[in-house]
Order: sequence, then C-alpha cells, then structure tokens
Amino acid sequence: MATLNWCSHCLAMSTRPRITFDERGWCNACRWMEKKQTLDWPARQQQLEVLLDKHRRDDGRFDCLVPVSGGKDGSYVAYNLRHKYGMHPLCLTVTPPLPLSLGEKNLRSFVESGYNHITVNPAYEAMRTLNRVGLVEMGFPYYGWLIAIQSAPVRLANQLGIGLIFYGEDGEVEYGGSTETNNNPIYDVQYMQRIYLEGGYDKVLNDSGLPDQDLVFFRFPDASDLARMPLDITHWSYFENWDPYRNYLVAKEHCGLKEAESSNVGTFTNFAQNDQALYALHTYLMYLKFGFGRANQDASIEIRRGAMDRSQAVNLVRLYDGQYPQEFLATYLEYYQMNQAEFHSVLDLWANRDLFEKVDGYWQPLFTVV
Repeated sequence: MATLNWCSHCLAMSTRPRITFDERGWCNACRWMEKKQTLDWPARQQQLEVLLDKHRRDDGRFDCLVPVSGGKDGSYVAYNLRHKYGMHPLCLTVTPPLPLSLGEKNLRSFVESGYNHITVNPAYEAMRTLNRVGLVEMGFPYYGWLIAIQSAPVRLANQLGIGLIFYGEDGEVEYGGSTETNNNPIYDVQYMQRIYLEGGYDKVLNDSGLPDQDLVFFRFPDASDLARMPLDITHWSYFENWDPYRNYLVAKEHCGLKEAESSNVGTFTNFAQNDQALYALHTYLMYLKFGFGRANQDASIEIRRGAMDRSQAVNLVRLYDGQYPQEFLATYLEYYQMNQAEFHSVLDLWANRDLFEKVDGYWQPLFTVV
C-alpha cells in the first residue's frame, strides 16, 4: 500500500503486471500514446504492405487468418484486410464457454456481411475442466478458452497452409506491459505462451488430467510442423494507430455490430466484450488481484484517446469498478459445478489482502482511486 499509485495521466495502477512509470508519473501505455503522435506511420504502412504481399494469393485461396468474436476489433481487422487491401481472410471463432445471445447475434451479422468463417468448438467438458483448473490455479476463469484462442488459430493455419495470422490490438503495448513488440510486429508461439498465457500453459494442461484426444484444439502444433509451414503472427495495431471506438463505428456500419442496451457489469461502456458471461468474472478477479477492473481499463483507454478527462474518469471508476457479477452467479455455479461457498472460497484465494478487506461477505477496497 505504501507504494500504491496511479498513472498521473490515465488511471493505470502500479499493481498492473509489467507496468513502468517515467519521471512524470506517466505509465508505459500513456508514453506509447505520446510516442504514437510522432511515429512514422507511413513506414509502418509500407511494412504492412510488404507483409501482405508476402502472403497474398491471387487465385482466391485464403491468404490470412483472422480470429474474430463478432465484436468490434476482429470485425474491423477483417473488414480492412478484405476491402482495403484485397486480401482473402479466413475468419475463425473459438466458441466461448458461456456465450451471450447478443454475442451470437453479432457473430452471425458479421458472417452475413460477407466473410468466410469457421467456428471451432473444442470438447465441451475439456473446456469446462481447463477453465475450472484455470480459475483455481491461475485465478483466470476462462483460461482454457484463452489457450484455445491462441492455439486453435495457429493449428488451423498450419494445417490449411495459411502463413499469416492477424489479431487486433497488442494489449501489452497499448495498455501497459511488455515492450518486446514495440518495434517488431511478428511474434511466435513461445511469446504467446509466456506473455498471453502468463506462463501457465503447461501447468494447466498437465493439472487437467485430460487425455490427448480432448486437447487437440488446446495444443500448439509441434515445432517440426511449424518449421515446415512458417507462420507470421502479428497485431493490426502495430501498423495503424489503434482506436477501439473507431473500430466500433466501422463494425457497426459495415458488419452489423449491435451494442448492449445498457452498460456492462463493472463498467460504463456497452459496445465491447458482449460475447460471453465469463468476461465479467475475469474482470472482477482482475480487480481482486490487482485493484483495477473493467471500468478502470475502459476509462484509461478513453483518456488516452482524448475522449475523457482524468477527473471524469476518476468519478466513473469510483462508481463502477469492481462490481460483483451477481447476475451471472447461478450460471457460474452450474458451469464450474461448485456451490456458492466453494466458489467464493476460490475468489478469496485470489483477493489481495493488501488492497481489500472482506465486509459482510464481499471484498471492499482499502484504497481510493485518485
């Protein structure tokens, strides 16, 4: 608590993994925002065109793969690849564990707006088991799905002979984390496992006790397979100044995206992460572990893109951050096959006692966002 502080420009907390601050108190995400104002974007545009030409196929075969959920970011990337650059993207969705009806409608609207699309449904019980292990052992309620959205696109691209995968934003660079990909758009499977899977990939798979036949979509191809079919994995945000709200507007106009009727649990926004019920639990656990939740993340993004001042953001975070996802509780208990006491005991394992105290059965912050 003695060293707890927030970015002096946005509201990123010093508890965020891999965050750093400069002498002004600006976090690495805000320094990146500042750097982007003078970045040589035309040079990066040229890098993008070279990369696309490397993989472009004029015979109509798929030349890139885009993981999508039907939300704003994957839709935006696929739209640009197809309509701006004349690529032939194959879009891929790994069905989330507890899909929401709005997410399913948005995905259908995206497909119907003109995209070739594959849905991957890993073995249901295997997904449930991995997510339960991830919840207990990693404090990550959809860890199995997180594995699959990394491993399944790599596996399918490898098997289909597609050499380029485009994800949306590089969260480490955009939101404050590792700077390894600041100047290099291409990363590999080892980076995925170390950074995006937080080093828990082998542990969770091994602890699950699942047989190999249930883990097909949760395992990356062997090194020998990857060597035979080299793969470039990258983020669109490296090549273009990333703006989630612009992405939303493009996806809404061209891909049929609909927002929620009211704000989502734990935040003031309604246009992102509408595909599954477990995201609310993920951001609540993030809040318990680190002291910042979904509203903090959203407000910090709005500050960096110039749509909100810091005082407004502080008020919104104080109002919304860390809301317990009560509306999904029965769904969570059924999915994880736990009673309420068992479920709350797992949450308690991950609550940071330096940041929270339990009052009347719920964790309350010992800090005030400033």
